[in-house]
Amino acid sequence: MPIDPEFPKNHKVIGKHNHSDNEHFHYVWGPGRTDAETSTSNEVQDAYKARGEEYVGLGVHGTMVAVDWDSCYADGACIEACPVQVFQWYRTEQDVPAIEMINAISEGTGSTEKEERKDFTDKSDPIREHDCIWCMACVSVCPPQAIKVDQSNLEYHEKAEGTYNEALSKGSAPPPHAH
Repeated sequence: MPIDPEFPKNHKVIGKHNHSDNEHFHYVWGPGRTDAETSTSNEVQDAYKARGEEYVGLGVHGTMVAVDWDSCYADGACIEACPVQVFQWYRTEQDVPAIEMINAISEGTGSTEKEERKDFTDKSDPIREHDCIWCMACVSVCPPQAIKVDQSNLEYHEKAEGTYNEALSKGSAPPPHAH
C-alpha cells in the first residue's frame, strides 16, 4: 500500500531527525506499519534476518518530502532521479537499525548513488528535504509509491514546530500597527 496521502492528518509526530547543521530537520510521523510492502518482500525480510534486526514499523520521514519507510524497500529510483540530491541512503552514513533514526542527527554525508545501498533494510532518507525543487521526479519513479511531495504540508510541519502563523499562511494582511 502506498504512502498515506493524508499522513499528517492521520499520524502524529513521533520524532525529529536533525541535520547536523543545527538548522534543518524533518519530522518522523507514526505510528509505523508492519503490514506494508516490506513485510512481504523476501529480500527485505531476509536482509533483516541476516542483520539480526527486528522488523518493526518505522513511520514516515519528512513532511513536504515524505518517505514512508515501511513501504520503502530500497529500490533507489528516487535517489537516482532527484536532481538536487534531497535523499541519501541512511545506512551509508549511520549503519544502525532504522528505528534508531527517529530522533537521530545526520550530517547528510550518506551515499546518493542508487547502487550504494547497504542492503534491503536501507531507506531513502530525505535529509535535505529543504533543498527540494518540487519537480516530482522521485514520486513518479518510486515503485511502491512510498513518496509524497507536497508543499502544502508545510503547514503541518510548522504546526508541529510551533511556528505556524495562520494569518501569514492564509495570505491575510497583518493587523495595522498602532502609532
